[in-house]
Amino acid sequence: MHTENSRRPAFAVIFLVCGVWLIGLGLYFVFLRPALLPEDLRYMGATLREIQTATPGIERWLRHVFVVMGGFMIGAGALTIHVMRNWSRARTKWTLAMVELGGVSTVGTMSVTNFQLDSGFKWIPLIPALLWAVGLQYLRHE
Repeated sequence: MHTENSRRPAFAVIFLVCGVWLIGLGLYFVFLRPALLPEDLRYMGATLREIQTATPGIERWLRHVFVVMGGFMIGAGALTIHVMRNWSRARTKWTLAMVELGGVSTVGTMSVTNFQLDSGFKWIPLIPALLWAVGLQYLRHE
């Protein structure tokens, strides 16, 4: 009788966690994130009143932007989870390249941008970016 090891490889667990992170972050952007955070105003060098006076409706517009962005995060997280749950069937060079591109364009970009903005939360998005990098190392040597 052939028994298969049902343990998931370390890289799959890492990417599953990152996928859940992306979905959670997307939900935050869709439902909870305010249009302008204190670090946004600090980066722009303006007060909320100045922004509202100079660009009426900016908060309504940003709300739409964040809903769309959050939806993309949720989609990227869902696809990441799907790819990792089906890794053994989908293992190709293209899959690895797409997982790399997915990490750079999602958690990587989020982390770099938070450091550029000197966000008060800049260390939090660094965690999934580093996890993604570790997962890629495991994946390349799989």
